[in-house]
Amino acid sequence: FRRALECSRQFPARSLSDSGRSDTRAGARFISVMDVMRFLMYLSLCTLCALSKPTDKKERVHHDPQLSDKVHDDVQNFEYDHDAFLGAEEAKTFDQLTPEESKERLGKIVIKIDEDKDGYVTVEELRDWIKHAQKRWIYEDVERQWKGHDLNEDGLISWEEYRNATYGYILDDPDPDDGFNYKQMMMRDERRFKMADKDGNHIATKEEFTAFLHPEEFDYMKDIVVLETMEDIDKNGDGVIDLEEYIGDMYSHDGDAEEPEWVKTEREQFVEFRDKNRDGKMDKEETKDWILPSDYDHAEAEARHLVYESDQNKDGRLTREEIVDKYDLFVGSQATDFGEALVRHDEF
Repeated sequence: FRRALECSRQFPARSLSDSGRSDTRAGARFISVMDVMRFLMYLSLCTLCALSKPTDKKERVHHDPQLSDKVHDDVQNFEYDHDAFLGAEEAKTFDQLTPEESKERLGKIVIKIDEDKDGYVTVEELRDWIKHAQKRWIYEDVERQWKGHDLNEDGLISWEEYRNATYGYILDDPDPDDGFNYKQMMMRDERRFKMADKDGNHIATKEEFTAFLHPEEFDYMKDIVVLETMEDIDKNGDGVIDLEEYIGDMYSHDGDAEEPEWVKTEREQFVEFRDKNRDGKMDKEETKDWILPSDYDHAEAEARHLVYESDQNKDGRLTREEIVDKYDLFVGSQATDFGEALVRHDEF
């Protein structure tokens, strides 16, 4: 049940109807306590109906998602670049615009990308924009959550507001029927809230609230992600993760002598790669290397590619005019959509 509550906090009910979003984007989402209780009731019924062991391993590792599921082949089309620059859903909206309309909207986006307002877009600014576009779903989630927790509508969320909105029902009933330790969960949330609260005033700005809900997206919150992961897996409370705890978080033997091949592979991964100092357990740094790996920066690579292709005077930065002149690399339009349709027709 504790595992079910963790999952329900991380992945909202939305995912039942929006399965296109990958649940491997492990984030710390939260839903109401009543929703949690309904989820637990539903899960218990499902458990009674089918007591099957998991066949797929749990994903603890936080990876940045791919920028697009399209093939990056600029000879054929720029669909990959459109998805990377705008996000896949937003990119589709440009395909319905005339070239003039696409250029106009692109020009307005350039103004947003130019953070220091010096009239130029650098690789760093473009990289940050791409990362923002790819994680737009996070900011949309925060907006939804914000409305339900900023109770006095002052543009800030205090810990008291969040606690009352999330745990108010449970606080009135200190001994809930399901036996779950909500007080412990509330203490864990308060610890994370304080970590997200940079200035320590117990009040979260929208940026701090985003760090609270999605700590894996912020460098200064990564220690809390590691700590919470270790607390979940470290069953004997010795502050480290041994091999059996590592495997037990992914797989339950349930009396079977033979383990699936992927479990055997994970045992080898633990010994060969996770436990770097070969002491038989993972400490904090080893756990961090495991769940928060230093991935290849796809956004950085795409930003450099876009600048290289659009930088007419080769000064390493882009003006608004340079970007708009190369608009079909950044965004689609009716013209590019029609052109790509002709290519597909010819191939067929």
